Amino acid sequence: MPEKTTSSAPRATRRTAQAADTRLHIVATARRLFLANGYVRTTIEGIAVESGVAVQTVYNSVGNKAALLSAVLDAAASGPNAPAQVLEFMRERTRQALDLDAVLAVLADWFVEVHQRTGAVLGVIAQAAAVDTDVAKLEKARALQRLTRYHEAAAAVRELGGLTSGMSDEDAAAAIWSLGHPQAYRTLVNDAGWTPEAYREWILRALAAALA
Repeated sequence: MPEKTTSSAPRATRRTAQAADTRLHIVATARRLFLANGYVRTTIEGIAVESGVAVQTVYNSVGNKAALLSAVLDAAASGPNAPAQVLEFMRERTRQALDLDAVLAVLADWFVEVHQRTGAVLGVIAQAAAVDTDVAKLEKARALQRLTRYHEAAAAVRELGGLTSGMSDEDAAAAIWSLGHPQAYRTLVNDAGWTPEAYREWILRALAAALA
């Protein structure tokens, strides 16, 4: 009589889930240490100790310090929407917008939401970029990534009746990128003392004027 075999699928699924949980824990620990101690003073070894894992586990799960900072930014941007990525759930929000006013509101709401969640992390990135070439590359890549992704938003604006002035999708993406830039939020809200609600109303008016 043949010997019964046990499928390896459940074990593989458990390992995958455990690996994902370990990564989430490491990223959360890295965020706490980056924000508390800054980028330079935070070490892979310190993150490993605080996470209760081996140093090599940090590298295997996430990567080097710059990769950790990138993962921290991703987690902050996704926030309660995780594990969904920003591009994924923003496409769905845009898809549900039925008219031009609705899609502009999606953008305005997103800028408030994401800047509140990522502001502190972006501050760490800005400081670290001055002393670490890998982080400087990360900062540049993320700025270009945002610009590229706003081409989809520009296309949605056009489809819903915007850009009647003849503005191209490329120019519209640049307008969205510049109006919604994290530095604009930091200056207006953190430095000038605007409330997030006042910022939202301003960004909504500015987007409507630029993308009409």
